[in-house]
Amino acid sequence: MFKSVIAAKHPEFSTMRQQDALEFFLHLIDQVERVNTGNPIFDPSRSFKFGIEERLQCPSGKVAYNKRYDYILSLSIPLHRATNKKELEDFQKLKAEKDAKGEELSSNEIVRPRVPLMDCLECFSAPEELHDFYSTALDAKTTATKTAGLTSFPDYLVLHMRKFVLEEGWVPKKLDVYIDVPDTIDISNMRSKGIQRGEELLPDSAVEDVGINANEDIVNQLVSMGFQYLHCQKAAISTSNVGLEEAMNWLLNHMNDPDIDEPIAKAQKSASFIDPSKLETLISFGFDEDTARKALQASDGDIEKATEWIFNPPSGVSNMDTTPSSSGNAVDAALPDGQGKYRLIGLVSHIGTSTHCGHYVAHIYKNGRWVIFNDDKVGVSKNPPLDMGYLYFFERIDA
Repeated sequence: MFKSVIAAKHPEFSTMRQQDALEFFLHLIDQVERVNTGNPIFDPSRSFKFGIEERLQCPSGKVAYNKRYDYILSLSIPLHRATNKKELEDFQKLKAEKDAKGEELSSNEIVRPRVPLMDCLECFSAPEELHDFYSTALDAKTTATKTAGLTSFPDYLVLHMRKFVLEEGWVPKKLDVYIDVPDTIDISNMRSKGIQRGEELLPDSAVEDVGINANEDIVNQLVSMGFQYLHCQKAAISTSNVGLEEAMNWLLNHMNDPDIDEPIAKAQKSASFIDPSKLETLISFGFDEDTARKALQASDGDIEKATEWIFNPPSGVSNMDTTPSSSGNAVDAALPDGQGKYRLIGLVSHIGTSTHCGHYVAHIYKNGRWVIFNDDKVGVSKNPPLDMGYLYFFERIDA
């Protein structure tokens, strides 16, 4: 019943096809947020919402800060930090021997990498080089350094493990890996510090920021597949936030564009030609001209789709989703916040070998014991697979 209500009008979740738990969670959050539009204090989705601030520094020494809001923290899995490297080496030798003899490995012979969750969190905040970064201070492409932090710590922190990756040839693959997850974590060191005294901001681009913004749900799903954030924004904008599949197709077809790494330009975000008669029609319905223009642009001039867009706009069209950050105090006063200590209260694990098949199972820590939720079957779990999570749910521990 719950799934039927939430997924009633969704083209994918309303079917019986294989779905992604992360996408469904974000869809649920989006529905809850829309229902509570205008009543943010009573919006339960705020308990998951937090700010992410990225700091970019180019060789000129000047910096740029960009902030966005999210409901999940998507983490790459650094396989090179596996704690059982010796066992993995021995396993690879055994596998080679078995393959040479035409024999199959038994289930108890398989060894999987074990990566600590804290290493995944550390990689999120670690400095990262961005090649072909366009510096407005140098007026040229260069290599910049990017770091990221959180501007607030939500009531409930959802960690997404990027187990589904793309191999050579854009073939999706599931990483067969264990994540060592402690009962409690402390991410206080991931707090963003904001602009510091003595730092000089990169000059603003001469491009005017107009038009629709990228749908953050689409962007986050593409980022979780390993694509760069800027590229994902361009894909969403260029396809008018229609959907993940359209953005993915655009991305695959434009990965080698010479301007793919340049800042989002006015040409990409400005409105295309709008039929004056269609604009007048929407205005006659009582909509203001600016909203009508954006709706027609997002729906390729289709009045029916434009009307639907106005009443049910994508979550990424608001100018509040991604904004420059200029305050030295990076805390978001409007969002729940507290200390960076959390306790594990739940996880969703995926049983299956690929993105196209499998089954999701949830485990919740309740009344001092773990409980498994497997479709309509619910029971006590004596040995929950804490190291096999795809999504982890943490509750903030208030001092």
